[in-house]
Amino acid sequence: MSREQQVLDRIERIRRRKPVVREERITLAHGAGGKATHTLIEAVFLEAFRNPLLAPLDDGATLRLENARAAFTTDSFVVSPLFFPGGDIGDLAVNGTVNDLAMCGARPCHLSAGFILEEGFPIADLRRVTASMAAAAAAAEVTIVTGDTKVVPRGKGDGCYITTAGVGLIEQPVTLSAAGARPGDAVIVSGPIGAHGAAIMLARGDFDIEAPISSDTAPLHGIVADLLRALPRHVRALRDATRGGVATVLNEVAVASEVAVVLQEEKIPVRPEVTGVCELLGLDPLYVACEGRFVTIVDGEHADQALDTLRGHPLGAEAAIVGTVTSDPPGLVLLRTAFGGTRVVDVLVGDPLPRIC
Repeated sequence: MSREQQVLDRIERIRRRKPVVREERITLAHGAGGKATHTLIEAVFLEAFRNPLLAPLDDGATLRLENARAAFTTDSFVVSPLFFPGGDIGDLAVNGTVNDLAMCGARPCHLSAGFILEEGFPIADLRRVTASMAAAAAAAEVTIVTGDTKVVPRGKGDGCYITTAGVGLIEQPVTLSAAGARPGDAVIVSGPIGAHGAAIMLARGDFDIEAPISSDTAPLHGIVADLLRALPRHVRALRDATRGGVATVLNEVAVASEVAVVLQEEKIPVRPEVTGVCELLGLDPLYVACEGRFVTIVDGEHADQALDTLRGHPLGAEAAIVGTVTSDPPGLVLLRTAFGGTRVVDVLVGDPLPRIC
């Protein structure tokens, strides 16, 4: 057995172990979307709440309500700072939930909004956040129909946290799942990656770096609807690349589908300013969060049509086919580098960018 095969077998054995939370207390890594997050979800939440609707761990649950198919999702937002180039916690909360519904193939309809406010939070900032949410909801053609407000003592929060939930209707005859990828499929990203995470890093002012980077936060249901109308039976999976970035969502697909995902480094779209910031900080753009980009797995025979459809939408003008799905080695994401080598792109470990969404 070759050394390479020994390494792959060891990775496979480790991945098949039953998840166990070894820490005694929650760490920031548990919220990063990577290995610690997946372990926490599977060993604590899934263990407690296990049911057929929750088990797929998709972006939302797909439900049947009488004669309609619907999607239901929920998300919480704790971004720091609350206001950043290209957006704020308000439009992030609306767009994030709209996008989770879109990844289920649904047309978003209604949202809820829950606020946890810290004593002393400026009313002017709250008005700014709610105005941003209202504008984002109008742009996405959804309504905020219910909500809740709680206030915690000064020093017990961080200004403002928002939780949103959303419902939408699935109108296309689609079946989308991380477990649906097949050998021969194409991997497509809807545009340049990593802008949101890079914008948040720079907005915190912890680094003496200046770059013209704005968050890519945007509602994705329109571009997704275009894709599903064009290829309703040839789109296998959709994932918005938020916490953990493109690398993490592709690992979810590879494991769930028991396939390999092979990426071509030179085809992955990253804007030069994002690349520059990531190089300075020692980060890989594949792990940096987006809030207005998604990954789709499409039947390889229809990849060009899918790409043309995405590029026909303003949010997909720079969409790119970045890789393929193969049968071996199952459960892994590989990157063919610009230098001709190959490396494993594993799930994110640790939390290089806490509190980004």
